[in-house]
Order: sequence, then C-alpha cells, then structure tokens
Amino acid sequence: MADKTEKQQQFPRFRLMARIEHIVLLVSFTVLSITGLPQKYIEAPFSETMIGWMGGIEAVRMIHRYAAFMLVTGSAFHLFTGAYRSLVKKERMRIMLRLSDARDLWDTIRHNLGFLPEPPKMPKFNFGEKIEYWAVIWGTAVMVITGFMLWNPIATTFILPGQIIPAALAAHGGEAVLAVLSILIWHMYNVLLKHRNFSIFTGSLPRHQMEEEHGLELERLETGGDPWPGMSLPVLQKRRRNFLIISVILSSLIMAVLVWLFTFEQTAITTIPRVTREVFVPLATAVP
Repeated sequence: MADKTEKQQQFPRFRLMARIEHIVLLVSFTVLSITGLPQKYIEAPFSETMIGWMGGIEAVRMIHRYAAFMLVTGSAFHLFTGAYRSLVKKERMRIMLRLSDARDLWDTIRHNLGFLPEPPKMPKFNFGEKIEYWAVIWGTAVMVITGFMLWNPIATTFILPGQIIPAALAAHGGEAVLAVLSILIWHMYNVLLKHRNFSIFTGSLPRHQMEEEHGLELERLETGGDPWPGMSLPVLQKRRRNFLIISVILSSLIMAVLVWLFTFEQTAITTIPRVTREVFVPLATAVP
C-alpha cells in the first residue's frame, strides 16, 4: 500500500501557461499536417479524397494559412513567456543544452548496453527533451520562413532570385514530412506510449516516473526546492509592471506586422479561376 501511495504522489511538472502553449502547438501542427501533406503529395490517391472531404483545394489552402497564422502567433507568445521568466523572474533557462547532457546521453547508452548498472539521474529536462525542444524551434523557423516565401512569391523574388521559390517548396515539404514522422515515431511513442507521460496535459508527474526520468529534479523538490524559483514580491511587481508595458507595445507591433505579412499579397491567396473560351468552329460546307 505504501508503494502504491508513493507512486501516486504527484510532483509539479508544467505550469498552466506551458500547457496552453502546448495545446496551441498541438492543434496548429495537426491542422497544418492534415492540410499540407495532401498538397505535397497531390498525385497520390488519398490526397484527392482528403481534399474533397475538406471542401476543395481553396478551402484546404485557406485552412492551412489560418493554422500557420496560429502557429506563428503561438511561437511569438512563447518568446514573450520565455522572456518573462528569464528577464522578470530571473529563472534559469533549464531547457538550454549543457555539457552534462552529453554525459547523460553517454551514460544512458552505457546503461542500455549493460555497462552501467544504474541509469543517470537527470534534471527537470533530460537530454532527449532538450533535443526535441530545439528541433521544434528549428523546424518551426524553417517552416515559417519558407512558408512566407511560398505565400508571397512576388515579394520574395523582388529581393531574392526566382530559384528560391522551388527551393523553399522543397525545404517546406521536406521539413513537414520530417516533423510528422518525428512526432509519430519519436514523440508519441517515447512520451505517450512507452512512458505514458501525460504531464503536459495534467501539469504533474507521479513519483516513480520522476525517479526514472528526472531523478535530480525529484531530489531537489523533495529537499524543499521551489518548483519555479522566484524572487521577492516587491521586486517582482516592479519588474512585472515594466515588462507588461513593454510587452503590450511590442506584441501590438508584432501582431500588426504579422497581419500585414499574411494579407498584403493577394495573388498568392486566391487561385486564378479557370477560363473557358468558346472556340470558333466553322460550319462544314457540303460538297455537291
């Protein structure tokens, strides 16, 4: 009974805002994948069927663009929340890669091969989670940049050579396939199936999973460590007020720029309608 109670003891893992950001990323990424892959493999039999289910190519393209706007907005919001934790609360960025992650990776390999009796004790974010996080950052940057080029080809080729458009198309589609495979093969299996780790939705993790995946963080919490170290309230309130003023101004400017970037070139948004012309066919003259 004691062991069962111990395993059910929950430890804080993710704050509410991080879980909301994950839901925004999850929804936007899923919609982008469902609407983007049929366009990449347009000649495949399933593509025509899926596009038909979603209302036709025009509807698919517009849904894809709305999801892209959602992804970009969520990414910008993530930058603001990261800046708030770093600049206002002075929290250490524990998602950054460190030399200790390389040692943990090496010790994990040794443990899996049987050369090390115990797996390494890892911090709040282990090396696998850090690699996956930064892969998402890199992939999102590639998708946003190449997606903008494809959405606004005239503006892009006004600055860059025309060959950049097919290159952007290849990079956009290739990165999309890589991202989908990574989520299906690595993320869903390693997080949801193998470890049944739902902490990004619940905000907490049982003790036995903390011990297995985040031993150092578990020791810190059990010795009285604050889940999210902060600072004294008066200093925090002053920093928070200044950050709020600056962030409102910057976010308003960023949102205005995003709306302009996503709407200023209409030629890439609408498909040129098919033109049907009557062809003059002279009447055949009967030969006597």
